[in-house]
Amino acid sequence: MRIFVTGGGGYIGTTLVPYLLDRGHQVTVLDRFYFGKDILESQVKSQENLQLIQDDTRYFDGRTLIGNDAVVDMAALSNDPAGELDPWKTFDINYLGRSRVARLAKEANVKRYLLISSCSIYGFQEGILTEDSKTNPLTTYAKANMLAENDNLPLGDSEFTSTTVRFATIYGLSGRMRFDIAINGMVLGAFKNGKIPIMRDGTQWRPFLHVKDAARAVLAILECEAGKVNHQLFNVGSNLQNYQIKDLAEIVARSMTKRPSIEWYGDPDKRSYRVSFDKARRILGYETKFTPADAVREIESALANGKVSDTVKTRTVEWYKHLLADKQASKEVELRGSVL
Repeated sequence: MRIFVTGGGGYIGTTLVPYLLDRGHQVTVLDRFYFGKDILESQVKSQENLQLIQDDTRYFDGRTLIGNDAVVDMAALSNDPAGELDPWKTFDINYLGRSRVARLAKEANVKRYLLISSCSIYGFQEGILTEDSKTNPLTTYAKANMLAENDNLPLGDSEFTSTTVRFATIYGLSGRMRFDIAINGMVLGAFKNGKIPIMRDGTQWRPFLHVKDAARAVLAILECEAGKVNHQLFNVGSNLQNYQIKDLAEIVARSMTKRPSIEWYGDPDKRSYRVSFDKARRILGYETKFTPADAVREIESALANGKVSDTVKTRTVEWYKHLLADKQASKEVELRGSVL
């Protein structure tokens, strides 16, 4: 399969792209590569079936999509804090950019389109939420995801399969490492300071998904019979990985080589939701393989042996601010697109 991935140089992409290549697929990645092309290049065994295009989803030539079998659309300003740096640009990139990619894919006779969205659009709600539950997006990032879903899912027809996935909160070791997300940040704090940072008050619920399981889900959808996934929305995660943050911190603490203490910070999180992932299991036969404890061990080991380190590039908002503070970089970049 020839697969076109937008935002493939990001946290999920640098795990997804090698996974697709290892399974014999040809992959083209379109990304602004604000974190560098070398990260993705270093993750692949061979670049024979890999093409990298440094461009912007809002402006690239749609003819580039011709000849591809599928598009995985991930290019976005990633996560809630990054989305609030410039709300208009977040809408421009995360909503309008991805709506443009979907339309261009259909015009280019690509057979499959997959939008990568987020369970964050559930916002704050009680109970167990399914794909049919009402959404409650509280942030610019979540609202842009919802708008992209509303535009792109209806494009599916007998010649064009359009599918959306809402990923749970991602965690785990990846090429473009991030320490600004819950589990990864907890491990970093425990490793560096012997303390796990937890946003107050710890009772908020959140579903979680290992980045390797996210990659597996993408391919499961692309390989599934078109009629089963066309016009379909899937929550992707694990029912067993709906955690209250305080309980998640205990799992991380128990999984570390040396048990850390807990350090509270910030105001109470306004986002809290639990999600059902039964539909993906029923239709796709999809089950997760990895757990937070697996991630703790792999991240702690990578930190200990120097495979990863805590830099400004591992914290998305700080890196964007760094780029914007550099006048020369600002002229060249202007935040024209980014990666998930």
